[in-house]
Amino acid sequence: MSTMSAVRSAEIEVWLFEDDGAIPNNSRLPLLLYRSALDFAHKDPASLCEKVFAAHGWNDAWRNGIYDFPHYHSTAHEVLGIAQGHAKVRLGGAQGRQVTVDPGDVIVIPAGVGHQNLGSSPDFLVIGAYPRGQSWDLCRDAPDERPQVLDNIARVPLPDNDPVYGEAGPLIGHWRKRA
Repeated sequence: MSTMSAVRSAEIEVWLFEDDGAIPNNSRLPLLLYRSALDFAHKDPASLCEKVFAAHGWNDAWRNGIYDFPHYHSTAHEVLGIAQGHAKVRLGGAQGRQVTVDPGDVIVIPAGVGHQNLGSSPDFLVIGAYPRGQSWDLCRDAPDERPQVLDNIARVPLPDNDPVYGEAGPLIGHWRKRA
């Protein structure tokens, strides 16, 4: 199976999260959850995620899970591909949404949007990546950092491509019209 033949049409969930006082979130750019975007009739789902993301300019991939504490990135957007297992994830901070993610799901998280693992299967594996040229930081609710992270979030450029579908992907439409 070729890398791009593993990409399939997905149900897309779109959520815009406002600043909740602890997590700044991103009032301009919505978080996108692509349900079953990747077909894992593939021997190595983790490699497939890495290849699909890299083909669209989302690089510096890593393999791990999702932190079990609320956090966000102020200097980069992030994509998370669920390679195996499942988890309950909170998106958007304490007042956000709880969702269950499964293999083949992809979450595109704008800079500033909180995310947290609330519980996962023992085999849970996530592949994460960032748009070319963006370097991530790790932020939590630290009031003394707030002015700087708000400035950082406002300066993060839009990516050139959707991490799964490329230049014509849904991210482009949802994010460009709000930028």
